[in-house]
Amino acid sequence: MDLQTLSQGLDTIWVVLTAAMILLMEGGFALLEAGFVRQKNAVSIIMKVFVDITFGALVFYFIGFAFMYGKDMGGFIGTTGYMMGGDLSHISLNISLDTYWLFQAAFVIAVISIVSGAVAERIHFRAYILFTIAMTGLIYPLAGHWVWSAGGWLGALGMIDFAGSAVIHALGGFSALAAAMFIGPRIGRFTPDGKVNIVPPSNLPLASVGAFILWFGWFGFNSGSTLSATNGSIGHIAVTTMLAASAGGATCILFTMLRYKKADPPMVINGSLAGLVGITAGAAFVSDGAAIIIGAVSGVAMVLATEFLESKLIDDPVGAFAVHGVSGSIGTLALGLFAKPELTAGIGKGYAGLFYGGGWSLLGVQALGLAVVSVWGFVLTAGFLWLIKRITPVRVSRDEELVGLDVAIHG
Repeated sequence: MDLQTLSQGLDTIWVVLTAAMILLMEGGFALLEAGFVRQKNAVSIIMKVFVDITFGALVFYFIGFAFMYGKDMGGFIGTTGYMMGGDLSHISLNISLDTYWLFQAAFVIAVISIVSGAVAERIHFRAYILFTIAMTGLIYPLAGHWVWSAGGWLGALGMIDFAGSAVIHALGGFSALAAAMFIGPRIGRFTPDGKVNIVPPSNLPLASVGAFILWFGWFGFNSGSTLSATNGSIGHIAVTTMLAASAGGATCILFTMLRYKKADPPMVINGSLAGLVGITAGAAFVSDGAAIIIGAVSGVAMVLATEFLESKLIDDPVGAFAVHGVSGSIGTLALGLFAKPELTAGIGKGYAGLFYGGGWSLLGVQALGLAVVSVWGFVLTAGFLWLIKRITPVRVSRDEELVGLDVAIHG
């Protein structure tokens, strides 16, 4: 066995294992969301996660991968690679295309899972299936093409998003916001005079286990994005991931103790996740200290964003927008501030953030890309839900919502 064959074998094992870690995050999403919603809707959450995995993977195989990574047309869309066929010679990797597809499929499944929590307890199952097809077949693949594919227009401008703070989390978060606004709040969530009624989570220990599984999977999410088992930055990526998550959770413990006179468990759970989301764009390119700052800022911003949505009578049962949309935005922009030139040199661009003498260029590109991806997710989600509503009800009936979707929809 020559060194090249050995290298390919090691990289294949690494990418398949990290892809499996990312797929395990669906178990984390299932437990987290089931714990945050009421018991009468726990099975409904699990069923939506199965839709994410099953329909999401199939749609991405048939058309999504082609739109995302196929041969570029005008920097906007891929045109080859349907069912992994056609000319994909422009993808030059040390792993097979099948291995690469598996890793990317794990990512697309995570995107739609972000939206599922924001519409929990009231979206109709048929409508959710149709929206999953739209997200995994068009909305996410096109945004991903712009940033990550060979020839994508945002990537050509110099946007960096190592593992997806913008492409996955900001896109998913703003899609979740649009969906929550479109479908409206749960019955009884807000009083007629605008006051907030607390809907207690059904099982916080279950939600915390879900968060720990997500935390575990995030090491595959970020470190696996090297696509190479011999990449020297894997250890650094794992450390920044750990520090940001810890900073997000610790900051939320202290912040909620000051703000609410108690450490708020759901906020602390989401605070750690916010730190993970925030570091995803720059895990390979920022210092340990910057990772702590990013995680801490993301945690506080998540709490404030949650309060803001409630003040606007927007019901997001699991905090999908606050965790993913807000923290993903912070992480994307933070890269324009904290990117270290010696770390970004490894991607052949040598970018430096504002605080390392790089000027405003990278920050400007990051802001542009973030705005484009976020608006794309928000507008396309609202548009597709409007179209779906012409086909089938998007929201369950009042009686179905009151009795619970586990019984009303799933028997």
